[in-house]
Amino acid sequence: MSGISDLRIRVAHRGDIPEILDFWAEAGENRDRPPDGAALVEALLSRDPEALIVADSGGRIVGTVIAGWDGWRAHLYRLAVAPGLRGRGIARLLMEHAEERLRALGAIRFDAMVLTSNATGTAVWEAMGYRLQDDWARWVKPVP
Repeated sequence: MSGISDLRIRVAHRGDIPEILDFWAEAGENRDRPPDGAALVEALLSRDPEALIVADSGGRIVGTVIAGWDGWRAHLYRLAVAPGLRGRGIARLLMEHAEERLRALGAIRFDAMVLTSNATGTAVWEAMGYRLQDDWARWVKPVP
């Protein structure tokens, strides 16, 4: 890991929530959707305490991925790496942990949600062996 000798991959804990939200505001794909809030992340950690995986360097969160499992499907969300640290393998390490977790839970297929306009994200997912499934569309209904 180029220049990141103290990198550690771990599950997030409740005390990380404010930093995670700030990190996503900086590094995440936040266009065209309401921002995530502390209550939502708290609910995720309450329901599935190991779903949110973070990369930590020097006590600072530099990467995240959510590896969600509903008992039927394995979903990956919020793969993000600090802009100044991209290209150093952090996303790959996060995904190795996420996929290992999901496999252990019984997943036989992983799916990732990526904005079609996110060229950087698309390239990362492709480099990790993911392929666009062009025969599906995502349908969304915001909750009032």
